[in-house]
Amino acid sequence: MITGPGYLNSLRIGSVKYLNARPLIHGWEGEVALDHPSALCPELANGQLDVALVSSFEFLRNPIYRIVDGVSIASDGPVYSVVVAHHGKIADVKEIVLDPAAQTSGNLLRCLLGELNLNPSVTTTSSGSDESARLLIGDQAIRFRWEHGNDYQFWDLGEQWKKVRRVPFVYALWLVRPEVGDPKSIADRLRKLRDQNLHDIDSVIAVAEPEFSAEFCRHYYRHFLRFSFGEEEKRGLRAFADLCQTHQLLPKRDLVLDVV
Repeated sequence: MITGPGYLNSLRIGSVKYLNARPLIHGWEGEVALDHPSALCPELANGQLDVALVSSFEFLRNPIYRIVDGVSIASDGPVYSVVVAHHGKIADVKEIVLDPAAQTSGNLLRCLLGELNLNPSVTTTSSGSDESARLLIGDQAIRFRWEHGNDYQFWDLGEQWKKVRRVPFVYALWLVRPEVGDPKSIADRLRKLRDQNLHDIDSVIAVAEPEFSAEFCRHYYRHFLRFSFGEEEKRGLRAFADLCQTHQLLPKRDLVLDVV
């Protein structure tokens, strides 16, 4: 068990490296491993990290963790940065190529396709077909929309989820490994950090990637994202778990949220 004075700053902590995570991690005083969800999730599962802001599906897949209450990366409608880029009608798409970094978004896509009776193949390797589409997430999705916005249509997974389930969707959570001591202190610090950053969002934006303008960042944070994990978001997470079970992406089991 990890204990002792000042241990918060010595925690092995990780975070997704996207723009959407900045308000939750900016200003943390210790070291932070920034990486893609596909890299962070196994490191957390294997005990190489103590605490991480990672895909919500990681908790559903392996519900051993404590969840930092009140904090998430979520949307209640369009999210802008989790999209399928496609040509023509989405119903005519024959193949969707996944972003290899995606975990939650890939399974969200599978659930939505199943609920809407859409049957493209979902793959990690493109066949090169003109009818193929791409799932894009995070900063890559933002860049792609800016560079190719006139050439593609964008099927926003946050918007589609809201239509299907009428609740917010939770993309990422702060997860704490079960052997880590005093999780309440960690959670309190992370909640305080989120509150400070949202109160002074311009300080967060000032250290964002220079390609992302301050105007875009403000709009993105205020209009597309939610950083809470309250009762609505918890209903959304449970709805996602239920659909993952329905579509055989998770085993049947009760979902217990161990929040701190």
